[in-house]
Amino acid sequence: MTETVTLDALDRRLIHALQLDGRLPFSRIATAVGVPERTVARRYHRLRSRLALRVVGLVDGGRTGMLDWIVRVRCAPEAVETLAVLLARREDTSWIAPLVGGTELTCMVRTPPPGDDGRRSFFEQLARTAGVRDVAAACVLRPVAGVGGWAGRLDALGEAEQRLLLPPRAAPADPAAAVPVLSSTDTALLRALSQDARADLGQLAAATGCSESTVRRRIGQLRDSGVLAFEVEIDPALFGHPVEALLWLDVPPAGLRAVAEALAGHPQVAFAALTTGPSSVFVMVECRSVSGLHTYVTDELAALHGITRIESAVTQRRTKRAGPLPAPLAEKRVRVPSGRAAAQ
Repeated sequence: MTETVTLDALDRRLIHALQLDGRLPFSRIATAVGVPERTVARRYHRLRSRLALRVVGLVDGGRTGMLDWIVRVRCAPEAVETLAVLLARREDTSWIAPLVGGTELTCMVRTPPPGDDGRRSFFEQLARTAGVRDVAAACVLRPVAGVGGWAGRLDALGEAEQRLLLPPRAAPADPAAAVPVLSSTDTALLRALSQDARADLGQLAAATGCSESTVRRRIGQLRDSGVLAFEVEIDPALFGHPVEALLWLDVPPAGLRAVAEALAGHPQVAFAALTTGPSSVFVMVECRSVSGLHTYVTDELAALHGITRIESAVTQRRTKRAGPLPAPLAEKRVRVPSGRAAAQ
């Protein structure tokens, strides 16, 4: 388990390299960091086998016509754990975290745009789930920090090493460009990459029914179009940041640009986004201690003009991160409370 793992300098350089490109060959990483390829491979497999690290493929919902929501669920104390596990099993959820206090959890949910298709929405289903007392959903308008990885784990490689690792890539996709149409083969490929972004071409070919050359080409196309990106899942506590806090900032429209630009430069910020709802900015921060969180709020955030109110909460743990649960965890059985049906 992750609590038995200690990261050394080589582990951190490996993690930094994988965040730059989750499918980098071990040989290229080994050349950049100056160690044998087998050493790099052994380090990766050690971390992965202990569930300390996983590389997952992520789909940009905005490029596929989907919406991302930051959801806060207040519920009965006895329902928190069951609800967290049930939500974690869904393919459309991520970043699930029960909060300290035992009566609330937060998560991100991806949905199609609102419409009247005759079915209850995810949020209606969730509100009817046993033990749920209140549901609040804020739509992510634009991520402003943390895209491409938390800065706290991106300081292990020097600029020369990064240049060796990063090949020239196509210019970022134009956000205003037409939304790509995904085929059933694309969907199967993206699902396989979400479980393991480092799966070899043979495994991906078997999952999609395509040739290895087709899979290689399509991965490149999906990345160049902005649909596919890679994320390294690893507990920030392994980097000496065991305290994770969620912040909701009230910022008037005139101050949003300046606050967003400032947040993008804060090393504590793992993710930040402009959202709908009572608070216009959502922030996830990683801190070394509660006193470090206090210093961040009272010094760095307090220095930003435009923030009129801050609400904060500390996460108890992460039930799910960016990618789907690994199979052994997804099969964990839980008792569903009697009464109204749980969101499935």
